[in-house]
Amino acid sequence: MSKNPLRRLAGETVIYGLSSILARFINFVFVPIYTRVLSTSQYGLATEVLAYIAMLQVILTLGLETGCFRYANKHNKPDEVFSNALLTVGSLSLLVLAGLTIGSGSISRLMGYNGFENIIIYVGAILAIDNFTAILFAKLRFLHKAFKFAIIKTIKILSETAFNLILFFAVPGYLSKHPGSFLLNFISPTPDFSYIIFAIFLSCIILLVIMLPDILKIRIKFNVPLWKEMMLYSLPLMIAGLPGILNDFIDRPLFRMLSPKGLEWSSELGIFQAGAKLATIMMLFVQMFRFAAEPFFFSKDESEEVKKKQYANVMEHFTAFSMLIFLGLTLYMDVIGLIIGKNFRQGVDIVPIMLMAYVILGMNFNVSMWYKLSGKTNYGILITAAGLLVTLLINIIFMPLYSYHAAAWGHLVSYLVMMLISIMLGNRYYPIPYKWGRVMSFVAVGLAIYGLTIFIPPLPLILKYTIHTILIVMYILYYLKLEKISVWKLKL
Repeated sequence: MSKNPLRRLAGETVIYGLSSILARFINFVFVPIYTRVLSTSQYGLATEVLAYIAMLQVILTLGLETGCFRYANKHNKPDEVFSNALLTVGSLSLLVLAGLTIGSGSISRLMGYNGFENIIIYVGAILAIDNFTAILFAKLRFLHKAFKFAIIKTIKILSETAFNLILFFAVPGYLSKHPGSFLLNFISPTPDFSYIIFAIFLSCIILLVIMLPDILKIRIKFNVPLWKEMMLYSLPLMIAGLPGILNDFIDRPLFRMLSPKGLEWSSELGIFQAGAKLATIMMLFVQMFRFAAEPFFFSKDESEEVKKKQYANVMEHFTAFSMLIFLGLTLYMDVIGLIIGKNFRQGVDIVPIMLMAYVILGMNFNVSMWYKLSGKTNYGILITAAGLLVTLLINIIFMPLYSYHAAAWGHLVSYLVMMLISIMLGNRYYPIPYKWGRVMSFVAVGLAIYGLTIFIPPLPLILKYTIHTILIVMYILYYLKLEKISVWKLKL
């Protein structure tokens, strides 16, 4: 008897999530370090560079991560599918690395990173390695090798952690005693944003070494007709996949141009990033869910009718748990806000906005599967265009007035618009029997509880958090009562 697909989804979500949890946990560990060692401006510069890396990663993978799942399931020769993807992404990434290396001086001057030409080269190397290995990780997901996936990811994360610790706590002292050290060819003598980028670069080298056995096993075979099919399917997916990453990062470069007059754009960006980091637990949940859900949605284990019912069921549980995380963070924000440095804490008030934005982003991932499953990926372009337009309009109009608050609301409204459009189109072309009344009840109850806490007058901390805990327990009881049949069947 085959394993219950929903139970397999839940199990793989946990496994994939282990490495992601570790990564986000380490991010939390380093946030208090970064926000206490670095200035708001330096943290802002690091944020900008990381934003460019994130956006370029999505573009340079060309949508082939998802495309591989479709064609590896569709064709009897999945090795050819992944070989095509590796050759395509690898070649493009090497061209980008070469271009950034040659133009590092000009690019650094253009960006205002004078004296940090190496940063541009590090970015090129990070992109080349991460994009190539992304296809290898997709193959592991296709083969349901969740444990191997998690182990390799964990090693990469731990190596980045080690390099960060060495760079921030050991290297400055060493360089002060050895002013002629060769390390000064790679980083500055005192901690700045280059330390963060250099640590990522070194961890990517470790990743490449770890995955070398898998790379050497690859049988290179380029199937031109299959490649054309894959690209026609995947390129629209790449364009359609941009809203999520762009809505997370496109506002970072906009701080340069749109920050309120009299304020340093990099400092405003640093404050925004510190506040947004506190919301990454929700993003973690969305990410770990996506890793496991994507292969599940493309599987052929059940009939079309049964799968659609499962998709609807998944949506309910995802939304319920998302709102639980939302409440768990917002109702204890006074404590959670202490994680970041004092100079950054003014950005804490954007956390509820960002959390809700990520809830909607996860819901949008669910409802947007219709165009991937039906092969109508071109419709993703329409949804992308609408989301990006909303993001740009909100930031262009309101960022000069409200700085990072505008950026936070841009995320929320953009994701909401995309979700609504996807629901309308999905109902027409690939209807799924979502129980919207039940789904939205979780959102409504969660927001009502949060709203209630805002209007509670100041109380002693013990009493305040006792009340907040009781409210969270009430939400859990509401979920259990509403979903008791489903919970019983799933044996969760």
